[in-house]
Amino acid sequence: MIEIVFLFIILIPIILFFNRDWIKNKFYPKQEKNYTLDDKFNSDKREKEKEIDKLLSKMGKNGINDLSTKDRKRLDELSKM
Repeated sequence: MIEIVFLFIILIPIILFFNRDWIKNKFYPKQEKNYTLDDKFNSDKREKEKEIDKLLSKMGKNGINDLSTKDRKRLDELSKM
């Protein structure tokens, strides 16, 4: 019986250690970091710019022919904003 107790005493910290990210996200979810409307606007703008840069770098040497139709539509949407 005492061996089982010792086994649990050893196993519980090991299980908690390997699941620490899940536990952290469960009890302390990521919060919104934007405090003002300007922060939110700038954050959204940066995200759009990153997506545009990703699509443009995907185009590579061959130009727009490297993009899929979905990527082309998304690039058109982002360029109009």
